[in-house]
Amino acid sequence: MRVSDTETVKQPPLLPAAPPAATPPPTTTPALPQDRYVNRELSWLDFNARVLALAEDTSQPLLERAKFLAIFASNLDEFYMVRVAGLKRRAETGLSVRSADGLSPTAQLEMIAARTQEIAERHARVFLDQVLPALTAEEIAISRWSELDETEKQRMSGYFQDQVFPVLTPLAVDPAHPFPYISGLSLNLAVTVKDSVTGGEHFARVKVPDNVDRFVRVRRTPTAREQAAANRESAAAGREPAVAQSSSLAAFLPMEELIAAHLDQLFPGMEVVEHHSFRITRNADLEVEEDRDEDLLQALERELARRRFGSPVRLEVSDDMTEHMLDLLLRELDVDPGDVIQVPGLLDLSCLWQVYGVDRPNLKDAPYVPATPPAFGERETPRNVFAALREGDVLVHHPYDSFSTSVQRFIEQAAADPQVLAIKQTLYRTSGDSPIVNALIDAAEAGKQVVALVEIKARFDEQANIKWARQLEQAGVHVVYGLVGLKTHCKTCLVVRREGATIRRYCHIGTGNYNPKTARLYEDVGLLTAAPEIGADLTDLFNSLTGYSRKASYRNLLVAPTGVRAGIVERIQREVELAAEGKDARIRLKANAIVDEQIIDALYRASNAGVPVEIVVRGICSLRPGVPGMSENIEVRSILGRYLEHSRVLHFQAQNEYWIGSADMMHRNLDRRVEVLAQVKDPRLSGQLGQMFDSALNPATRCWVLREDGSWQAQPDRDAPGEEIRDHQEYLMRLRRPDRQ
Repeated sequence: MRVSDTETVKQPPLLPAAPPAATPPPTTTPALPQDRYVNRELSWLDFNARVLALAEDTSQPLLERAKFLAIFASNLDEFYMVRVAGLKRRAETGLSVRSADGLSPTAQLEMIAARTQEIAERHARVFLDQVLPALTAEEIAISRWSELDETEKQRMSGYFQDQVFPVLTPLAVDPAHPFPYISGLSLNLAVTVKDSVTGGEHFARVKVPDNVDRFVRVRRTPTAREQAAANRESAAAGREPAVAQSSSLAAFLPMEELIAAHLDQLFPGMEVVEHHSFRITRNADLEVEEDRDEDLLQALERELARRRFGSPVRLEVSDDMTEHMLDLLLRELDVDPGDVIQVPGLLDLSCLWQVYGVDRPNLKDAPYVPATPPAFGERETPRNVFAALREGDVLVHHPYDSFSTSVQRFIEQAAADPQVLAIKQTLYRTSGDSPIVNALIDAAEAGKQVVALVEIKARFDEQANIKWARQLEQAGVHVVYGLVGLKTHCKTCLVVRREGATIRRYCHIGTGNYNPKTARLYEDVGLLTAAPEIGADLTDLFNSLTGYSRKASYRNLLVAPTGVRAGIVERIQREVELAAEGKDARIRLKANAIVDEQIIDALYRASNAGVPVEIVVRGICSLRPGVPGMSENIEVRSILGRYLEHSRVLHFQAQNEYWIGSADMMHRNLDRRVEVLAQVKDPRLSGQLGQMFDSALNPATRCWVLREDGSWQAQPDRDAPGEEIRDHQEYLMRLRRPDRQ
């Protein structure tokens, strides 16, 4: 997102956001209406529509717009694999569980189908009508076979013969050949061929290989050596020097176009009557019977093997597919007609990540180098992390603060420090070549006591986490897979260090994963501290995670599944009580999702008591703000942009409390996961969180605002004359690095 020219570059302005005008508290608390919740599934689809709006935003660099199209596609895939799959399972088994807004699973599926078709068509049209022509104008072409010249067709035919044809396996469907299994998310060609002898028509399926790039490079920029040779050849022939192709020139051909152009080679002696692209999405929501299986690892591996055979939940087809062929697919795949999404143009635009990889810096966001927190010195001259933390707590805010020179350095220094006796850490998701895992391995090999709680049920990262778990075990790390029936989602690390005759504990508690790659893309906060009371609580927590401790309450932490919801509701109610005493009350909350009815109702009660409530939510929000007599003192906004807003932060103004942690306001987080929230007590650090809230809630900050009818409206109006528009993330980048232009 771009910042308006009205903002000063050297010293970014920040106008503290004024709280909403409070309505005087009523004498009695009114009953809350039945229709007080927004449907969570439709709210999620609205979130993905906001992602799509970023692709429509012409102020975004072009390749960033292509990236948001890819993100939209991947998001929708996961939504169907998990959420829609769950609703279908409930509908098919006859479970009468209704959503908080009173809808049955069948009713929700009907609404989802209609809304998805609408935004899927919009998604395709943004690509075809806006982004694709703009890419072509920038000499980044995504061509059809018919658009290639003869030289290019010859070169592509040679590539097909050498690289693609040997991999393909056309599968016929007839009495001797049953309809083939179609793997989830695979791209396929449905082909009708006619027998040149009998005249009979037959169906066949050709899978587009998924182990090669979706786009084939049609032409490339000549190297400097090739260009120099061409210039010498031109000069020798008395011609003008050959003009170099643009250094930015890139042309791609979709793999399915290449295969379709050569179907005659796959079916010699047959006439290709028609061919169309299709794609199936399958249920990928795992159900591990933990209480039945003695070995959770084996149980999960068994379920992962079953995932690829999940039932179909969506069929995407090209919008030119004939009715006859669609009927055949519906029948053979056992897909309900309501689960069909007809897509103009290319299916599966997540492939645009490949286009985003084109080396065109002028079409992307300007690079940003995260800053090292001042307490840890400069990148080139780092301070000892433990010495810094003995002087005071440190709050890190990624990606504005560097992960590698703060949290990663904390763990790496602990692994290398001979005075460190033990390291205990939770791992939910991490990167491929993980420096965090490598540090833990180094620590174990150096003789330290190392405990890693690896959550192997982290959705879609199960295989990677199983791999890391085994690698850690082989190095001598004590690996724990979590608690039966719960996912361990908290982000915590405890380092035990001998310092003279005493033992000191150092801690990190964060909102994001220990993943240096996503730490450059996800917005998260973390607390690094040597506070003895936090260290004691984390010691108790790890004892619960690794042993048989049944500890349910902690001195300075809120821990789910027993304490987070109750702790939040209690503080909301306390804010109401302090408001009644005349204190300056206010609640500010930042999260990825707000779904939990108990917390939403507590916020409604706070609003009715006249307490201003300001919410920044990235994705789902089932709360309905601005409703007279229920939520007129609640405002909800959503900020999307260059970075994925991921931190969870709560502020209770009258109590002077700031909390950060891993838990979203959702049932799964509060009831079925181990989550940790920690209070940030140091006024310097809580001031940083306050500044973050002030920026996000600034009236001029670009965002979407949730209205009482459940719809979202872009704000401020970028077309309004003289309207100031500021960018929250750009502000925070320049706050950390004033040299950023």
